[in-house]
Amino acid sequence: MFAPVYLDHNATTPLDPLVREAMLPWLGARFGNASSRHEYGRAARKAIDEARSRVAAAVNAHPTEVIFTSGGSEANNLFIKGAAAMMKPGLVALSAIEHPCVREPARQLMRSGWCCEEIAVDGSGRIDPQAFDRVLADKPRIVSVMLANNETGVIQNVEVLAGAIRKRGGWMHCDAVQALGKIPVDFRALGVHGLTLSAHKIHGPLGVGALIVDKRVELAPLVAGGGQERSLRSGTENVMAIVGFATACDVAVTMRNERSAHLAVLRDALERGLTALGARLFSAEAPRLPNTSFFAIPGVDGDTLVGRLDRAGFAVASGSACSSADPEPSHTLLSMGVDPELARAAVRVSLGAGNTRQDVDGFLAALGESLASLRTMTAVAV
Repeated sequence: MFAPVYLDHNATTPLDPLVREAMLPWLGARFGNASSRHEYGRAARKAIDEARSRVAAAVNAHPTEVIFTSGGSEANNLFIKGAAAMMKPGLVALSAIEHPCVREPARQLMRSGWCCEEIAVDGSGRIDPQAFDRVLADKPRIVSVMLANNETGVIQNVEVLAGAIRKRGGWMHCDAVQALGKIPVDFRALGVHGLTLSAHKIHGPLGVGALIVDKRVELAPLVAGGGQERSLRSGTENVMAIVGFATACDVAVTMRNERSAHLAVLRDALERGLTALGARLFSAEAPRLPNTSFFAIPGVDGDTLVGRLDRAGFAVASGSACSSADPEPSHTLLSMGVDPELARAAVRVSLGAGNTRQDVDGFLAALGESLASLRTMTAVAV
């Protein structure tokens, strides 16, 4: 049995010790409601204000543009539904490989008279320019394209897409949940109207995220009530999580270059080993996050392989964590034109800052043993 090794960092990341340390006081003596006017409340408000400034600085935004949410899913819903509520129904467009928390709210708008259209991607998982031009000609009111895909790691040229959408008078949203901490994320340079972030993807706490919103954009709230977060997200703020989020942002930006270089070396070593084992690498020719490798062993079911690797002590995924209950092949791979049978064989490895070359070598050894065992079983059955 191999020592347990975590290789599923695109699903969630372990809490950074510095983040835990920053959060601890808010589990004890510091417990005020930030809306209260006494000393406890003022301390909580100050902590949130400071955290807002630090999250803003991480993505080159203004503090007033940061709206704290319960995570990336809520932030994505807030922009899409909140923007739509301020407009007459029209066209909402999104890339064909968006996360379900973008696809589903976009489709729900159809009940209110909106049209929903997906922008096709090519075989590497990048936006197809001709498909984008066709959608652009229809003058979409809202467009959402993720900066980096959670399964393949493929990076989109959002800055160029956003510029074209702005010229047509549309609002551009970008889910940057997977990108933060791995590649530069600059709200101003991207030119988007809304940007989604999540703490638990950057070694922060679960249950907190942010929507960065251009100050010129008006949104309708999903949650009404006490008027917190500029009345866009009512509810007593989770001070502990927000403070942890800010610290995670600080660390992610400070350590990004060093961590990314380390992860790229590990990923390249991993993919050399995967190729030697007969794996088919998805999106290998496209610009990708330095930590993500999505592959398939033809003829071997991905879920079966994930289970065997788990028993061998290696935590990997067969796709998006949020789609794990869906028995269908990866929506991302199908959108890329991958054969459904090959897509069912997909396995994702997403490396993290704490992983080592020993982890990669151990994983490749476990994978080789698992494949040998499965092939022996198949031969005996025949």
